[in-house]
Amino acid sequence: MPFDDESFEKLRLELRRGSLVLAVLAALKQERYGYTLKKELADAGLGIDEGALYPMLRRLESQGLLTSEWREEDKRNKRFYRLSDDGAALLTELAREWRAINDTLERLI
Repeated sequence: MPFDDESFEKLRLELRRGSLVLAVLAALKQERYGYTLKKELADAGLGIDEGALYPMLRRLESQGLLTSEWREEDKRNKRFYRLSDDGAALLTELAREWRAINDTLERLI
């Protein structure tokens, strides 16, 4: 029985969710504000809706993985995000795990 578009889309979104967290953490090795982070992810092929990005940033910050601060830039207040020390350590471990999973999947596929 062939898969339908709805089933594919649900599974595709599940794959992307975990990947997006890893991508956000990796992108925030350098400080960015939300719009530039969103643009960088999109440019890399991982577009994310603002309605998903900002709640993720708040959640990661509440977990101690990110820090943020408000600053004025171009006469506008912008919130800048960056990895905390804990976030950097977790990124290293998650990247290691992702590489191991990816290697296994490459062999299986």
